[in-house]
Amino acid sequence: MERVDVAVIGSGQSGMAAAHALRRHGLAPVVLEASDRPVGSWPRYYDSLTLFSPARYSSLPGMPFDGDLDRYPHRDEVITYLLRYADQLDAEIRTRTRVLEVGYRDGAFGLSLEDGGQLEARAVVAATGTFGRPHRPDLPGLEGYAGAVLHVADYRSPELFTGQRVVVVGAGNSAVQIAAEVAERAQVTLAARHRVRLARQRALGRDLHWWLARTGLDTLPIGRFLRTPPTQLVIDDGRYRAAVTAGRPDRRPLFKGISDTKVLWADGATEEVDTILLATGYRPDMGYLAPLGALDAAGHPRHREGISLTHPGLAYVGLECQRSLSSNSLRGVGRDAARTARHVAAHLASVEQDWEPRRAD
Repeated sequence: MERVDVAVIGSGQSGMAAAHALRRHGLAPVVLEASDRPVGSWPRYYDSLTLFSPARYSSLPGMPFDGDLDRYPHRDEVITYLLRYADQLDAEIRTRTRVLEVGYRDGAFGLSLEDGGQLEARAVVAATGTFGRPHRPDLPGLEGYAGAVLHVADYRSPELFTGQRVVVVGAGNSAVQIAAEVAERAQVTLAARHRVRLARQRALGRDLHWWLARTGLDTLPIGRFLRTPPTQLVIDDGRYRAAVTAGRPDRRPLFKGISDTKVLWADGATEEVDTILLATGYRPDMGYLAPLGALDAAGHPRHREGISLTHPGLAYVGLECQRSLSSNSLRGVGRDAARTARHVAAHLASVEQDWEPRRAD
């Protein structure tokens, strides 16, 4: 069986930040990526997606974005950046290599691959993020709805919804951005249990992220104290406030029920709706760790600030609020990766070194 020092599962921003940090400790990570390119989920995000953090705050360790650092990079710019980062990364990246499950025996992890291969690793860093596991909440009557139900993971552009009556469920950045975009072609309501919290993108001549960095709020280690992530602020350059004020989209409390294709609103009114679009977030996509017992009943990793509570040598990078509010972002994942790599290196140094990485025959 092939042996490696550290297996990093996932080669998006989290996996590459982890590999970069592990190399700085003299380790030889092997990065395993299910898709055909080391760019994570970025190609599957919607077409108009633009970062709400400027390029100067959106880089991974060791390689800043090029060009104007005050611009807000588009999705395709991020993909290009990640491909460049992978090219300069001093670590082996194996694409089209999906991990099906991870086991643990005699102090080592055994990884079963989709192609039938096997891999043994002294340590594992899980960095597969959340995009592969969209959250579809149990909304009143949704199971009997006869119209179309989509998650924002399936959304690409607004043309599909031209002339429709659409309800977007959610109150975060994606919900507001997509609702405003679709509202240019359809009649759209933004429905949520919580109110939309708009935050100005620039204040006193500075981008919000300048203030977050200057005050330390972006790096404050509050992750261990949060049972659930806080309600997301919607970063607004003025467009979304204007759109909502104009009623494109309008805002309403979450519907009380659904009958066939009709939605029952909180005020008692009913209305025909063509499509319900769920902007209801994601959950950690780490089912391959289930055989370890490393996940709780909801599929969330049992960890503290990215360090497994169940297995020495198992760690995480890229979880939402793993350590701070920026943990699962381009701007914050590098800090968590450095901390995780220190832990992994210390663990490997503390155990017996009767191990030689080797290739499979």
